[in-house]
Amino acid sequence: MLATRSDTITNKGLTWINIERPTREVMTEMLRNGYPFHELNIEDSLSKIQIPKIDRHSDYIFIIFHFPTTSSYPTSTIAVTSTKKQKKNGSTTLRFSQLSVFAGKNFLVTVHQGDLQPLNELFQLCKNNSSQKEELMGKSSGYLLHTIIDVLVDDLLHILMKIVGNLQDIEDAVFDDKVGVVKEISLLRREITILRRIVFPLKRIVSEISSRDIQKFSEEDLTEYYNDVEDHINKVLEVLESSKETIEIYKDTDFMLNTEKTNQILAILTIVFTLSIPVTVIGTFYGMNINLPGGTEIGPWAFLGTYTTLIVIVIISAASALLMYWYFRKVGWISSPSSSKR
Repeated sequence: MLATRSDTITNKGLTWINIERPTREVMTEMLRNGYPFHELNIEDSLSKIQIPKIDRHSDYIFIIFHFPTTSSYPTSTIAVTSTKKQKKNGSTTLRFSQLSVFAGKNFLVTVHQGDLQPLNELFQLCKNNSSQKEELMGKSSGYLLHTIIDVLVDDLLHILMKIVGNLQDIEDAVFDDKVGVVKEISLLRREITILRRIVFPLKRIVSEISSRDIQKFSEEDLTEYYNDVEDHINKVLEVLESSKETIEIYKDTDFMLNTEKTNQILAILTIVFTLSIPVTVIGTFYGMNINLPGGTEIGPWAFLGTYTTLIVIVIISAASALLMYWYFRKVGWISSPSSSKR
């Protein structure tokens, strides 16, 4: 089990505390340090299954976000080569991670499980680069929160672009009879569904923040900053809706093509079985222990040589099969290869 990490950056009276894998002891220590956090908010930040929400208090606001984690993004895709299409199967799946934020006038506390890599990189950038720290933390907690959300939304766009790339690969593979894409389509449908469940609440939360909440902790008007983030989220939603419709089309297309292929195989097997009926029937009669023309009991036919009986049976069977084949072609049950390609 990974240990809890807690680190602090301070600049011009603004403190950013980043807590990875929080514990009850760490959160209780913050209460002893004078932070006015409500017990219910602390409970929510320690939990991993809370829904996105905003709790408003006089001294701070408490926000829960959900973001996808890049570390768990699947590497499964369909790589197209000049000779064949190959599958590269990853072992991980897309999932969401919870980010809890306590935002006040002179502090910002981020609580998460340590798998939000863009957030960790942003924190280390502020810690190690004084100019970046001045730029990101030189204004207010509201501006810093905007920067954090903006970075995580940009990472969400990168994940979405990978999904769009996989969709383009599947588009080529769906119409290839030698490549099965049922599993890839199912995985992408699940990933798109997970992202939609993340982005819709995210849009609502960011919209509420930009309208009235975080502004009371900042002298600067932050409306344009949060509107820009909300615009990025709307673009993500547009791509997600388009991807959802596309993957549904591919699913239906793959199902129809597989059904048609199965029907063709069954039709061929049925025709082969039907054409073999005459020889089966004739062979059955001559396998009986009864007197038949050309049989051994009443004397074999010999006007065409030793194998006259076999030759006659083969001719009758072939004539019957050809007659059935001609009839099937006439009623359209069998089509020529040239007409099937049109």
